[in-house]
Order: sequence, then C-alpha cells, then structure tokens
Amino acid sequence: MSLTYSEVIQQYSALRETYNYMLSKREDIVAFVRKQAVSSITFVGCGSSYCLSESAAFSSRLRAGLPASALAGGDLMLNPQRYRALLENTLLIAPSRSGSTSEVVEAVRLIRTEKHVPVVALSCVTDSPLSQKADLSLELPWAFDHSVCQTRTVTNLYVANLLINAFIGGDEKLIADIGTAIEQGEAYMKRVESGIRQAADFAWTNAVVLADGELQGLASEGAIALTEIAKVQAHSFHLLDVRHGPMVTVGADTLVIAALTGDGTEHQSNLMRDIKARGAKIIAFADRAEAVPQQFVDLAVISDNQLDVAAQGIPFIFIPQIVALSSAERQGINPDQPDGLVAWVKL
Repeated sequence: MSLTYSEVIQQYSALRETYNYMLSKREDIVAFVRKQAVSSITFVGCGSSYCLSESAAFSSRLRAGLPASALAGGDLMLNPQRYRALLENTLLIAPSRSGSTSEVVEAVRLIRTEKHVPVVALSCVTDSPLSQKADLSLELPWAFDHSVCQTRTVTNLYVANLLINAFIGGDEKLIADIGTAIEQGEAYMKRVESGIRQAADFAWTNAVVLADGELQGLASEGAIALTEIAKVQAHSFHLLDVRHGPMVTVGADTLVIAALTGDGTEHQSNLMRDIKARGAKIIAFADRAEAVPQQFVDLAVISDNQLDVAAQGIPFIFIPQIVALSSAERQGINPDQPDGLVAWVKL
C-alpha cells in the first residue's frame, strides 16, 4: 500500500477532526471577519491550494454575500502593485498544506509593506511561517499529507474553506450537509472504490474532469492529481463548456470524470451522449441515480445523499484520486515519489 493511498483512505477520519475543530472556531471566525469590516475576500494559493481558492472564492460570492476572487501566489508575489486596488479593504485567506510555500509567504509580506491587509492562515502544520504572519491562524495538523501529492489535505482544506463561508453567511443547511457527507464517507469509499478502479482500467492517456459552480475549482484539483500521480495529460472544464473547443481532444484514449446535477438533465444527458460517441469512457458522479443517463456512461457513482451541491464535492474528489492511483499502479509508477516534484516549493 502506498503512502498516498493510505492518506486517501484516511481522509474522512481527518475530516471529522476538521469539522469539529472548525465548529469550535465558528464564533471566533465570524467575530474576526465582522471586526475587519471588509468589503471583499481574496483567496491566495499555489497549485492545489490555488484550485481550492477558486472554489472558495465562488463559495464566498454565493454563501457569504461578499465579492471574492482567487489569486495565484506566484502572480501576487511578482505583481503586488498590480493588484493593489483589488486588495483594498479585502480579507486575505490563504489555504496551505505547509504554510511555508515561498510565493504565498512572500506575497503576504510584500502587500503589507504599504498597508496592513488582514490575513487568515489556514494550514496543516502548527506555527508555520504563514501562521506567524496571520491575524487569525487556523491549523489542521491531522490533515497534513506526508506524500508529495496532496489528497487528504485537499479535501480537508476544501471543507475548511467551505465552512468559513458557511459561517459568515449563516448557511446552516450547508454546515449540516457537510457533516452528513463526512459521516457517510467511509462507507461510500468502500462501496464505490472497486467500480472506479474497474472503469478506469484501460490504457487511457488523456483525462477530462467536468464540473460546474463551486465544484469547478475542485475539478481542477482533480486534474492536477491525475497529472501528478498518474503522469497523464489532464484538464478540467465546466460541463457544457467542453463543447467549446476541448471536445476535439476527447477520443478513445480519454477518460472523462463528470459531476452531474439534478438540474438541466436533458442537456447533461446529451453531453454524455456526445462524449460517448467520440469513444471516451465516462465516470459520472451524482447524488441521485435519475441524474445520470445510464445508457451513456460506463460507471455511475451515486452518493445516495441529496446534499447541497458544494457538500457533494467531498465524495466527488475521491473519484479522480482513486483513478490517479489506479493508473499509477497499472503503469508501475510510485505515486509517493513523482519525478520532478517536491511537497512544497521553496524559492
């Protein structure tokens, strides 16, 4: 068993700790945000954390009722003056596995040289360089991935970001649905893992991950996991947007992973039909069987919980994680030591 696989399988035990910890910090988080009287939220991260920042910014706009954006840490570090107007009266939230990624730590330092910008650090180690610079530090050491590629950490940071937005917006249903997804997660993994492995057991060299809304950033992270762990070309798009150009890359060597919803089912069905006609294999995820056009997909992964769409991201991300590991095993690749990568970047 690889270290990466063990961290994937352990993610729900870590999620229970994260959920309880974040609930214990709810009043502190809400009080801190209100005290800052900010007019926007800006998330900043690198790699996987940037993908999570994209999802989190979407959640802020929907849940917290605040304008929000996501910036790549390297972009902000290189161009702090360019984003000065964007950062005016904003709250900066930085999700990070290590809290030591050079671009993010240095970006925070640079943007504060002229004016103090309030910072929330969300990291998976204690007393990191990022935490030391933050006005509010939230630490999830139980979610730290020791493998180079992030899996358990990703899911936990996604949930923590989502809970921050739910707390600010008072979204009690989402908070409850996240708890439900976590409690049922281990049984879900046991039920679906074998089918996912079987559906992905062919010589695919191209992967496409499709999702909308708050799950789109998470889909981008799924594509990163496929690239890092399985060493394949992987990309993410909004569901129907794949028709606008990327469809030309879809063929018999392609595995498509799609998050489907109960809305617009006819259009989603037609998309699955057209992708299948190009020879690709499709793994479709949904929270109910009727949302999936069974005749056009190779595997339907059903969570069986009709949860808030954002909470569905928790079981959804397990699919590209297992697909990536399955492909690495088939190719004889060690998922714990991807060539050319380090756990976090120090410039």
